[in-house]
Amino acid sequence: MDLGIAGRTALVTGADSGIGWHTAQMLLDESVTVVVSDKEADALAESAATLRAPEGALHQVAADLDTLEAVEQLEQDVRAAVGSIDILVHGAGVTGAQGMFHEIDDRGWVDTLTTDLLAPVRVTRAFIGALREGGWGRIVYLTSEDATQPYDDELPYCAAKAGVLSFAKGLSRSYASEGLLVNCVSPAFIRTPMTDAMMTKRADELGVTFDEAVESFLAEERPFMELGRRGEPEEAAAVVTFLCSERASFVNGSEYRVDSGSVATI
Repeated sequence: MDLGIAGRTALVTGADSGIGWHTAQMLLDESVTVVVSDKEADALAESAATLRAPEGALHQVAADLDTLEAVEQLEQDVRAAVGSIDILVHGAGVTGAQGMFHEIDDRGWVDTLTTDLLAPVRVTRAFIGALREGGWGRIVYLTSEDATQPYDDELPYCAAKAGVLSFAKGLSRSYASEGLLVNCVSPAFIRTPMTDAMMTKRADELGVTFDEAVESFLAEERPFMELGRRGEPEEAAAVVTFLCSERASFVNGSEYRVDSGSVATI
């Protein structure tokens, strides 16, 4: 299917692995010029080298999105590299502070909310001018099942992702008349470095293998994931890429769950 976005320009944050990497590849396959960004320059360069891209179609800008100054510098670097962007995919995020509520201090909350809520707000503010310039634009935020089905051992992350959903819904009303559409994709338990780390920790704590940790996690913590497996990053990236496209021209203010049924409500 031709997604109708050949010649567009996109910025993908959190792009050195997982859903972000696969989204960048799918956009490149649609003849989109892509800027990939992530926190660590070396890891980003190594990851970008594995993307299949025509000459001149792929650019990389490392940025730590935890500070306003870094976000502003990201905007300047992206503009210098490709000019204005038409598409923003914000996938950068962290699991953040974990534990029961009484175990998480103020710093844990501030650090998690800074990365998972304030960073997407700042990045959007930095690029909103460019996204409004051409009368056509797309913003897609990677949120999580946790936004609508919070878990008691990672409340800062859940609250941040719920905040992104609310922010996106409100933002979707602001510029739709100008052709800028805003949506979210909420994955659950995708095979990414983040969930790899979670399962490695679980395996160590339980004294079991990695695969046994995944199996027990699915049975005990995610019983509504009816497919009984972790999702693949390209399964989420395909939905993100669709929402970036001309084929999603009547989709605005929506949340697409890519979760195998994990969220147990309608």
